[in-house]
Amino acid sequence: MVRMGSGRCWGVLGGAGAWILGLAVLAAQQGGGRFAGTLDQHPAINYAAAPVSDRVARAFLQAGAPRPARDARFGYLLSVLAALDVPVASQVLVFSKTGVQQQFTGPSTPRAFYFNDEVVVGYIPGAPMLELASHDPRHGVRFYSLAQDPQPTPAFDAPERCLTCHLSANSLDVPGLLVRSMFTAPDGRTRPEEGSFLIDHRSPFDTRWGGWYVTGTPATMAHMGEAPGGRMDPALYPAASSDIVALMVFDHQSRAINLITRLAWETRVAEAEQRADFSTGDLRDLSRDLAEYLLFVDEPPLPARVAGPSAFAEGFSARGPRDTRGRALRDFDLQARLFKYRCSYMVYSPAFDALPASAKAAVYGRMKEVLAARGPDAGEILSETLKGF
Repeated sequence: MVRMGSGRCWGVLGGAGAWILGLAVLAAQQGGGRFAGTLDQHPAINYAAAPVSDRVARAFLQAGAPRPARDARFGYLLSVLAALDVPVASQVLVFSKTGVQQQFTGPSTPRAFYFNDEVVVGYIPGAPMLELASHDPRHGVRFYSLAQDPQPTPAFDAPERCLTCHLSANSLDVPGLLVRSMFTAPDGRTRPEEGSFLIDHRSPFDTRWGGWYVTGTPATMAHMGEAPGGRMDPALYPAASSDIVALMVFDHQSRAINLITRLAWETRVAEAEQRADFSTGDLRDLSRDLAEYLLFVDEPPLPARVAGPSAFAEGFSARGPRDTRGRALRDFDLQARLFKYRCSYMVYSPAFDALPASAKAAVYGRMKEVLAARGPDAGEILSETLKGF
């Protein structure tokens, strides 16, 4: 079951290491913008009224879908993660006092995020609700919450008021994700006056993870994150870690989701208005930006080797697909860079697959130009495992 328009907007405003789940405000209400009128009005987008087809909707909102089960320790969390195929090992922890449940968040009870390629689930011990962000293949990120109190029929809220709260140029003006790093006080309160950093895989490591806990980090790697130490009780969480490999993957994936959504929206509107042209202008720039981001063109080298073990890395790499030589885009390097073949697994995501054909062709064209200057590995893997490449 889903309840619409409850008025409880769960979108999280970024603070120390925080995560903005931004919804662009209607241009009619804001006096213009890159997507004038498209959220509710343009038939090529129709974000507000279009049928939902994201992972959460497919798992829980269709007729006959199973209801999540509740346990006394973590509420509905484990059941939701299992139904969405989100690994517990993906857990990353943010202790900044940000978001709509900030009164429950702090160094002793950080907010945990769990994620796969399509969905992110947020959990805080003792907080009244789970928070979910799910990437719809056509419409960008959809937002849900699930109350943690016992319910005869657990119902997911989909708050409509987020449309007027979370406009962010940093999420590329589409419903998307954002990772921030900021300075914090000892109690987890943010110190925005000291500055902040918008984080993805291109960010220098010494600017990453302010307000995040980080485990598995090399002693020689300088960053803004902290080790949990004795500041939190790991028994309050399904896992004891805030894995550095999971953090690096989350950094990469969040912007990839926004870029895919932005290119899809721009293309669908341009095609509907019979002005789609990938040889110049915004469509050219966006398709090149996405292609180069997927190929880690501006990724800085790792400042230190990340040694195992990492339960997240092992499970992530096992998901494939692999080519006939056993190579996969999910294979990690973790010595000089994040991934061995410097090409994103997000090319297999439902949202990338749902890109309009013209946009995908433009992205593939730029990817092939970049790959021509590299060794053959990534191109060979893509040729065998990615439809249409």
